[in-house]
Amino acid sequence: MEETEGLRRRAAAAEPRLQWLLWATRCPSRCRPEKEAPEETDEAPPVPRWCYAYPSSRISNCLRRMWETTKKMSEDQRRHELQLMSQHPQFQGLLQNTMKCAGNMHSDDLAYSFLATVKLGVSQRSHVVQTLLRVCQENINKFDDRSLSILASCLQHMENVTNVIALKEGLRLSVYNRLPSISNVYVLQTMMRLAGKDAPLDLKRKLERKALSMKDHFNLPNSQRMISTMASMGFRSKPLLDICSEKIAENLHGIAFTSLFGVLKSYRELYYRHLALFQGISSYVASTVDTWSNKQLILFLHVFEDLAFRPAAIMEAFAERVMEHPDALTPQDLLSVLKSYSSLNHAPRHGRQKRFFDSLSHALESYLYRMSVQELLKAVYYLCVMGHVPSTPLEHLVQKRWLDQLATTSAASLRSQEARLRMVDLCLRLDSAALPRPLTLPPSLLGDPAPADPPLNPHLSPCLREAAGGEARAALREAVLVENVHVIDFLITKALPATEGSIQSEWPPAPAESSQRIAVICAAPSDLCYGTSHPRGNLAVKIRHLGILGYTPVVIMESELVSLSEAEKAALLRVQIFSEHHGSDARPTEK
Repeated sequence: MEETEGLRRRAAAAEPRLQWLLWATRCPSRCRPEKEAPEETDEAPPVPRWCYAYPSSRISNCLRRMWETTKKMSEDQRRHELQLMSQHPQFQGLLQNTMKCAGNMHSDDLAYSFLATVKLGVSQRSHVVQTLLRVCQENINKFDDRSLSILASCLQHMENVTNVIALKEGLRLSVYNRLPSISNVYVLQTMMRLAGKDAPLDLKRKLERKALSMKDHFNLPNSQRMISTMASMGFRSKPLLDICSEKIAENLHGIAFTSLFGVLKSYRELYYRHLALFQGISSYVASTVDTWSNKQLILFLHVFEDLAFRPAAIMEAFAERVMEHPDALTPQDLLSVLKSYSSLNHAPRHGRQKRFFDSLSHALESYLYRMSVQELLKAVYYLCVMGHVPSTPLEHLVQKRWLDQLATTSAASLRSQEARLRMVDLCLRLDSAALPRPLTLPPSLLGDPAPADPPLNPHLSPCLREAAGGEARAALREAVLVENVHVIDFLITKALPATEGSIQSEWPPAPAESSQRIAVICAAPSDLCYGTSHPRGNLAVKIRHLGILGYTPVVIMESELVSLSEAEKAALLRVQIFSEHHGSDARPTEK
């Protein structure tokens, strides 16, 4: 008795709205029509009108309102309230009545009762949830499109036990049967979501054909929803994505941030990119930059980085904001900005690079004592990749207490940490001429260098040997490791023409003034920003360092050689590598 009384007192202390929700969980037989509603007493709080209905509807409404109330709470408060509800003496009675009335519920009430029960934390293996699953299976043909959609959204996050698998299969059969009669795009999208990621490919293809037959009815909202629907299905239909992307590109102005960002996230999940739409979004956001918050712009940069697209217009506009208000960036904002600009290899134009890097360094210096050592290392690494070596953060990083923390890094993160430290160490040696005092990193933290025998490129090797063979006094080496960091796929050492009166040296010549060292780098499409020949961060820093070390870097795109014959490959490589017009820096430029 004392325990029950204690539970009642705790429930009475809960949020007032939950008091009447819990009171409303008593036996459905107490329900009366609204005109016969009982008078309010001290025993119970006022009860809303919707509680006075038929029992099955009342149960559904109680469960739904309880769930909707907890949705608005913080995580800690929600956990506390759900615990109070589960311990309440009447809650088990409500679940018992839910099982009794399930067979007589309307499809909407049944779907909402099922969804709310799961969301309220009732075990998925409990008797009540399994009963609701079985009743849904028996009445699946009575469910309308809305009820099916609610049911599907709940099943997405449930364990694949026997009843769940059976109900998912019933949903797919229902979609098969209803597909020919669908004439509304929204209903079709609901059916596509019902099919889910586990649907057979044959069903997904049928849904695709149905959607393509209705493409003339697509408007802006359901074009956006179609993209998110395909992401929820895990199905990439390029014709559908092209149609929807063109519709969005034509109507960019006025689309809310949430919608644009959701579309880009869906593209990332579907491994799909649309250059015209990306360029349009970049221009639109840049032209309205004052209406977007820092957080929104940073999220745009983050998702574009994942898509390997460099939104130059957004990055220019945001760089200007950073230079004017560097202190407006939080530590996490700063790390995200550094990562995006470093990965996409973007620095502001018109001679503003130094001011931009100084602004970022100033923001970083203000957070030195609020960052962990790993966050500080990442920030320094990103700046070094962009060619800016920050003196104050580096002096902070090489202090003994920070180095000691780096020495205790877990094995899971050690490899990536060592790679960053090796890159920072190389940038200190090659890019840091302006530092007030020399700085070094302990060799013990740099770990093992890159493999002593880097992987060869057997597909390109014969063609390059043929191309180099046509050049007088040209020697070819494969997989050359430079400074224990950068791998040159092919190194061609070519003797320069002798000047008048010079003495011919022995062959092969030493890599000095008498020879040119051509570093051939085989780049994948992912090494370049999408839609351009602009190198991304890792390729850009390799090109920069090789140039400093006296090499002539030449970037070869393997994807351009795939469709060529061996002879055509050799001829193209000879032109690209041995052209008389080749300068000392072969950094790709943006188209």
